[in-house]
Amino acid sequence: MKNLALLAALPFVVGCGAPPPVSLGKLSGTTWHFTAIDGTAPVGKETSLRFDKGRIGANVGCNGMGADMKIVGGQIIAGPVISTQMFCEGVMDQERAVGALLAAKPKITVRGTMMTLRGGGHSAELHLEG
Repeated sequence: MKNLALLAALPFVVGCGAPPPVSLGKLSGTTWHFTAIDGTAPVGKETSLRFDKGRIGANVGCNGMGADMKIVGGQIIAGPVISTQMFCEGVMDQERAVGALLAAKPKITVRGTMMTLRGGGHSAELHLEG
């Protein structure tokens, strides 16, 4: 009888452990703002990560960057990532980190209005605009 009760509860336990898969359709048309890049608050005042049909765009406070993209198996597949190349004091390291993160096929996790990207030795935490 105990085994039967454990089997009946198994779908609830398994369902609670993994976040639901992220679909591009739910992200398309949304803008997110960086709250941390590699564990540090963004240097730039205006930051964004924008998802559109088959495209991703980012700005960490100076240069804009973007790429064609798709989401496959919980990862963002983007590239090649292109960027403007203006020099901006203090922001360049974070811009390079975000560019490398997007090029590294980061794992994407979305929980409510919070998003986490991890890959290529870099990470970013973002919140949904609004």
